[in-house]
Amino acid sequence: MEKRQIQDTELWVSPFGLGTADAGVAWKEEDADRIFGTYLESGGNLIDTAHVYSDWIPPETARSERVIGDWLTKTKKRNEIVLVTKGGHPSMLGEKPDMHQSRMGRDDMVKDLDSSLMKLRTDHIDLYFYHRDDVRIPVEETIEVMEDFVKQGKIRYYGCSNWTPKRMKEADRYCREKGYRGFIADQMLFNYGSRYMKAMADDTLCIMDDEVYRYHDENRRNLVMPYMGICSGFFHSYEKKGEEAVKESPYYTEKNLQAAGRLEMLKEKYSANTTQILLGFFTVQDFPCVPLYGTGKPERIREAAEAFAIPFEKADFE
Repeated sequence: MEKRQIQDTELWVSPFGLGTADAGVAWKEEDADRIFGTYLESGGNLIDTAHVYSDWIPPETARSERVIGDWLTKTKKRNEIVLVTKGGHPSMLGEKPDMHQSRMGRDDMVKDLDSSLMKLRTDHIDLYFYHRDDVRIPVEETIEVMEDFVKQGKIRYYGCSNWTPKRMKEADRYCREKGYRGFIADQMLFNYGSRYMKAMADDTLCIMDDEVYRYHDENRRNLVMPYMGICSGFFHSYEKKGEEAVKESPYYTEKNLQAAGRLEMLKEKYSANTTQILLGFFTVQDFPCVPLYGTGKPERIREAAEAFAIPFEKADFE
């Protein structure tokens, strides 16, 4: 896979990042080692995690970071990857986590970052994200916290996840005034089926709508890094098990059932599988995209890598 440079940075990244929310859960230790190794062998170099992965499964916290840290220690591969993690997510501990209970203050971010560095067993994070936003905190304060981390050498660059265009524009203006590089990447829910899905139960998630799309079309320095890149398996389940298997999914809409039919046509046109078509969607956008994709099967990593050699056309997805 041919790597691309994130604009105005020293980071070169592969066309898709490896999502690791399942590391240490669905992926056991030996499975995780094979998945990480296969991803690197396939040309990948962007490994994405978060300090909150997967705190919703007790008793261990920051499990994904710990598993990645174990692998980095065993393999000495730290210098071969762009390491991404996120902090400031609402606590997922307890029976009913409150997604609106902000943890984005300076003290929380310092605590999360220091713990992430320890779990990952590294002295710096290449790309560190605010995992949510709190509009009650002036954007100037949020930026200065990240700039302090940069000055301390704890992170190289920073980004935002689940921020609105309004807040990102405010951050961009402040960074221009101060001469900061600012956000280099933005993570949001964006995929082949997101345009026509129902509202998500978690309203703190930001979905790629027309306003977000326009923002990124006009602000190419903020790389689009979508999560849920393969639509949470909706199209895979529909294809294998039929309509009854997906009726509870937020992707279950008439438009997405029509989109499933379109997928079948594209699979035949390109002799590709469903995952490759869904990842191919990101290659024809009006701005650069580096989607995140996680799987517990090494062979699917290899298939995903092959998607970026397929000459998809924008008209395929219209």
